[in-house]
Amino acid sequence: MYASREDIGYDFGDDSKVGSPFIGLFISMCGCRKTAIIGGILNAVGWILSAYASNVHYLFLTFGVTAGVGSGMVYLPAVVMVGQYFQKRRALAQGLSTTGTGFGAFLMTALLKYLCTEFGWRNAMFIQGAISLNLCVCGALMRPLSPKDISEKYVVRSNSEDNQAKALSHSAETIKSNGVLSEEPEKKEEATNEEVLDSVQHIEIGGKSKSGRKMYGLRILKTVSQLTVTVRKGFAIWYSSYFGAASLFTNRVFVAFVIWALFAYSSFVIPFIHLPEIVKQYNLSSQNNIFPLTSIIAIVHIFGKVILGIISDLPCISTWNVFLMANFTLVTCILTLPLMQTYVSLAVVCGLIGFSSGYFSLMPVVTEDLVGTKHLANAYGIIICANGISALLGPPFAGWIYDITHKYDFSFYISGLLYMVGIIFLLVQPCIQKKQPREKSMEEAQV
Repeated sequence: MYASREDIGYDFGDDSKVGSPFIGLFISMCGCRKTAIIGGILNAVGWILSAYASNVHYLFLTFGVTAGVGSGMVYLPAVVMVGQYFQKRRALAQGLSTTGTGFGAFLMTALLKYLCTEFGWRNAMFIQGAISLNLCVCGALMRPLSPKDISEKYVVRSNSEDNQAKALSHSAETIKSNGVLSEEPEKKEEATNEEVLDSVQHIEIGGKSKSGRKMYGLRILKTVSQLTVTVRKGFAIWYSSYFGAASLFTNRVFVAFVIWALFAYSSFVIPFIHLPEIVKQYNLSSQNNIFPLTSIIAIVHIFGKVILGIISDLPCISTWNVFLMANFTLVTCILTLPLMQTYVSLAVVCGLIGFSSGYFSLMPVVTEDLVGTKHLANAYGIIICANGISALLGPPFAGWIYDITHKYDFSFYISGLLYMVGIIFLLVQPCIQKKQPREKSMEEAQV
């Protein structure tokens, strides 16, 4: 059952999703490259420590938490870096980058089965831990953009926004009206920090005539000062994004998006919990064994990410509209799946579920349109944290419904209705966007 969930492209464990806001703190302080490298090391350590497991509780800490958080520390920087590097075809770039999770799940599942057969599960975890160290190499390739590249990137973005006229092109201005981090305090803080570093450098120059021990101490002091400045600046950005006056939660459109995320994933996992039971109920096990329905979802899901990305990047198409249509298709399939009683009809519905769920690759693009590239790490961390909470609550909720009704159908119906509630919050998003500029103009008039 859980292998099927991985096949559809679960990017990392639910534990790492819940901890994503704190991963945003690492990105703010250390940058994407260092965060990804640390995540690769942590993921490898989690796999290796799991080889010594003697009970499930030990595996929960080593594999579920340690390896899971490490995977999240690689995934989130990868999403942020794609958003920074690509502006013309962001949706396609995100779609192509996230297809690796689907292909990787297929390949790694087969590899782990082979390793467990040949070497045993403990040695297989050791080998997987060594393979996971390649994530550090991938993280090292996340080269930060130079100031020149950043300026060129914003020129390209402004031109693309003028030409395409997307529905969310003005959403970034919404959060600014609600109090985005002011640049003046940051500039003052940077100036103060530069003065501290300059003073340390001046002291170091004067100490060249002294002993090498004192110079070594001054260099350590300089390094500690630079590290302190970086940590303070990163923590200030992270804290302001979540708890300050310029919090992301002051953006009503973004709050509506978070509420949608809380409802969406709890409904999405239901087919993978009860689909095998529905197959048994209609005596379709022989056909399902030849070509499992969950495999159909997994294969079509990979292509859905790419195709939806291509469609979203068309000049006359809005990414937001594609995102909404994919959500409507998915919730319709969830509601109608229990009505299908033949293998062919179930296969068609599962194919549509896999294709429409390709909107996962559009989530970073929509989030960036709402809050901007600067706050993408913290904002997307909140989104996938909401997804993680939803995914954790979904399976117990589905089991609770079955215990009450003794029918699997009601789990699909109730979860589909909850999904519709989340979509309603997305539909009111344009109304919120229109209301906020009016409130801003009234406040300016009063001033």
